[in-house]
Amino acid sequence: MAAKRFPLPKRFSAAMSEKAYERLRKLSEKYGYGNNYLLTFIFENFDRIADLDEVEKVFAEYKAEYGAPEPGGMKDRNPERKRGA
Repeated sequence: MAAKRFPLPKRFSAAMSEKAYERLRKLSEKYGYGNNYLLTFIFENFDRIADLDEVEKVFAEYKAEYGAPEPGGMKDRNPERKRGA
């Protein structure tokens, strides 16, 4: 029986730090999946693969160092991009 293809109907652009992208590439090499499948797997299984208490701690540390965006502050500020221009 042939393997099923997992559908990925949502697409978006994402920016990452060099460190995060390097980690994603290493996971890709290790498991043989593309970035889109790895990110899907990680987020769909987040509660199973992450220590949620540790996640809260890391987010608090990140917020203390870099702050948090204002509500709605991370929306795309370039409406031309949405129209395909």
